[in-house]
Amino acid sequence: MTNKYKVLFLCRDNSIRSIIAEALLHELAGHRFDAFSAGPEPAARIHPQALAQLQPGIAGRTPLSPKSWLEFTGEWAPRMDIVIALDKSVDALHAPAFPGQPLFLDWSIADPLAGEAAGADDLARLFDKTFWQTVQQVNAFIAQPEYARHAVKAVSSEHAGEAANAIGIVDALSAVNTASDGGSRTLRGATGHFEAAARAPSNLAVRA
Repeated sequence: MTNKYKVLFLCRDNSIRSIIAEALLHELAGHRFDAFSAGPEPAARIHPQALAQLQPGIAGRTPLSPKSWLEFTGEWAPRMDIVIALDKSVDALHAPAFPGQPLFLDWSIADPLAGEAAGADDLARLFDKTFWQTVQQVNAFIAQPEYARHAVKAVSSEHAGEAANAIGIVDALSAVNTASDGGSRTLRGATGHFEAAARAPSNLAVRA
């Protein structure tokens, strides 16, 4: 079986943006990519509002937890093919040397905790914005021709149906992001029911 691309997402505390990106890449193109995430100052746990964006669809499909990026620098660490920094504080100039000299990419994903949130509703909207911005970035990433060509070689016949359905999920994500209604956004694919509420529950305890 052909190896999949290994992708590491970075943000400072690995509790929001990089976690969401890891979960989305695993969900949408897990047949082509192994997704990981880390940061220099990992939080004690994933931010509750980040989990609210992923539940109940994909948060439970792969183990998710904040990790130090040093876990990916040792001799026995998995060799990344691509490292993606989600803000300048973790870009190639600040990140440690990862084994194998992976390709380093810079994305600009809004940090929902950096905005001026007047209350729970405003904070929920900021998290929603971050989530859908990440969807668009991941969508564009997996649609790049070089990764599509790799997929043709990497996906065996037993996984062909999974790959086709993952492409369908990506198309649905793009379409649903343009919807103007404020209700829930529901997608269905081979991996099951994916639902992301347009507004995270306001009764969640918010911690940095």
